[in-house]
Amino acid sequence: MTTTLVAEAVAVADRITALRRAVHAEPEIGLHTPKTRDKIRAALAHLPLTWSEGPSTTGLVATLKGGAGEGRSVLLRGDMDALPMPEETGLEFASQVPGVMHACGHDAHVAMLAGAAELLCARADELKGEVRFMFQPGEEGYHGARFMLEDGLLGGGEDGVPLPDAAFALHVMPNAPHGVFGGRAGALLASADQIGIRVNGRGGHASMPHGTLDPMPVACEIVTALQAMVTRKFSVFDPVVVTIAKIECGTAHNVIADTAQLTGTMRSLSPTSRARLRDEVHNLAVGIAGAHGLTAEVTIQEGFPVTMCNPGAVDFGERVAQGLFSQFLRLPDPIMGAEDFAYVLEKVPGAMFFLGVSHEGEDWQHCCGIHSTRMRVDESTMPLGAAYLAGLAESFLAEGFYS
Repeated sequence: MTTTLVAEAVAVADRITALRRAVHAEPEIGLHTPKTRDKIRAALAHLPLTWSEGPSTTGLVATLKGGAGEGRSVLLRGDMDALPMPEETGLEFASQVPGVMHACGHDAHVAMLAGAAELLCARADELKGEVRFMFQPGEEGYHGARFMLEDGLLGGGEDGVPLPDAAFALHVMPNAPHGVFGGRAGALLASADQIGIRVNGRGGHASMPHGTLDPMPVACEIVTALQAMVTRKFSVFDPVVVTIAKIECGTAHNVIADTAQLTGTMRSLSPTSRARLRDEVHNLAVGIAGAHGLTAEVTIQEGFPVTMCNPGAVDFGERVAQGLFSQFLRLPDPIMGAEDFAYVLEKVPGAMFFLGVSHEGEDWQHCCGIHSTRMRVDESTMPLGAAYLAGLAESFLAEGFYS
């Protein structure tokens, strides 16, 4: 049955594109995206779906019951939220909200998932089991997937509905080959924690630093020591990344401040290195400050866990892609970005895959990537994404991962 999905997706391409453009023009940030939610409900109102919402977010789960009886359940996810940044694409349907843009492709994710719902509802009588379509807000640092899990929207809650048997997500990549799908087993994306280090000293006149406890050189020493710590305490085969992206200290050219504040990110590819990294950063900052007679306070804001893809799910996804498109790229290395679909994959076996959405014939290696003010999506790839999501669901209900 999957062999006709691409043609069926192309037939509804206008609807997929219209929904993407409508969502793109009115982007929303965070856990509450009511306009996006309402656009999705309106676009799919004609389909035989049962809808669920929770108290914590405007996230939606639409459930399709197959007509061929009880069987497996599979979840497909598309995220809904945008980023707090201006848009400079010049598109006719560019963001109408100042300072907010769909620069990570979530508008395309929503549209492709809605397209998959159209395709699967059209063949619902032939499906055994159920498909859950997860429309999720709050991916950009707001932990939306975790909230939807805690609300019981994905199953495993007090209502007795079990978690799905498998879960899949698809993410667009503008700087990847046009129309090519890819993924990898194991760690696909890193964990991401936010770090804050406050160095406490004693300020004074810049002409008499010996009478102060200057936090500035101590802060700078901590920054450089963190880079040495990464290469000397962690194996290159289980890598970590520590980046201090912001230093705040001082008010004038001739004043030594009392404090310096460092802010950055810590990323890792295993739970073990993630936990160890927190301890090492704390010990390093406190130790260096103490060596100079100052103190340091380290705060860590926990972010997303490592996105771990089930090897069997990735093998399965490769078979589905090859059956539909005759191409699938195995990524040789993880990507140090982060993704809150990791929360779902901690509970349910599955995988996230990527789709190259550069324009055909374009030098994709030099395209503007995600989170760029000029990021663009070749909309002709979106029916391919819808067909792939539908193919994953249909094939999993029919055969599971290992047939």
